[in-house]
Amino acid sequence: MFTSSQAKGASKAPFEHSPKSDGAGKAGARTYTDSLSRRLRRRTPGVVVAGVLLLVAGLNPPAALAQLPTYGVGRPPTVEEVKAWDLTIPPDGQGLPQGSGTAALGKPIYAQRCASCHGDKGEDPKYRVLTGGRRTLTAAELPKNVDWLIGGEPALTIGSFWQYATTLWSYINRAQPFDEPGSLKADEVYAVTAYLLHLNGIIGENDVIDAKTLPRVKMPNRDGFVPDARPDVGKAARTRKR
Repeated sequence: MFTSSQAKGASKAPFEHSPKSDGAGKAGARTYTDSLSRRLRRRTPGVVVAGVLLLVAGLNPPAALAQLPTYGVGRPPTVEEVKAWDLTIPPDGQGLPQGSGTAALGKPIYAQRCASCHGDKGEDPKYRVLTGGRRTLTAAELPKNVDWLIGGEPALTIGSFWQYATTLWSYINRAQPFDEPGSLKADEVYAVTAYLLHLNGIIGENDVIDAKTLPRVKMPNRDGFVPDARPDVGKAARTRKR
């Protein structure tokens, strides 16, 4: 039990005591420490070890990570494997492969590989509406295009929203069709891209789409985007010294 002097010390934070009651403060500190030791001894060894690891991790994270067990799962990817997933095509079309296609050639491919999700002409909202919706991004035009509003919002389709045609090719190439992404050959991707551009009234049925012509396609909403002025995004952020 605490003496009257110890009780005064106990009202303060642990281990805190005044110079006038030095002996009593030390006794209170020992009592607190002994009690803590007894509680720790009653814990399971795993809990104590976990606490020690957390303490070490806070003091020296690399050293703590080095002590963690390894399980031999996985391996570093090969150069070829990394290259196989280097699929993103920028707006200027750099990296587009050889090949070509037209909307006429893309129609049967779309019917076989894409229509089950998006509808015969890209109109099925089950996954994503791909066609129509032109001018629904303009406030003055919204009342005239209510049929294309999805959930009260403008229709963000290929023809109404997408800024670059090359982005469409890049996305289809690496992520479509949903059940077998990346399975289309380059010619098939060009053809399906051409077909979707044609459905949106952007190119003709027999216009040839390839690595040279695709970057030159001007999307209806090309000029509908503005630079983001925030300092942590855009070119300024990428070039800023750190």
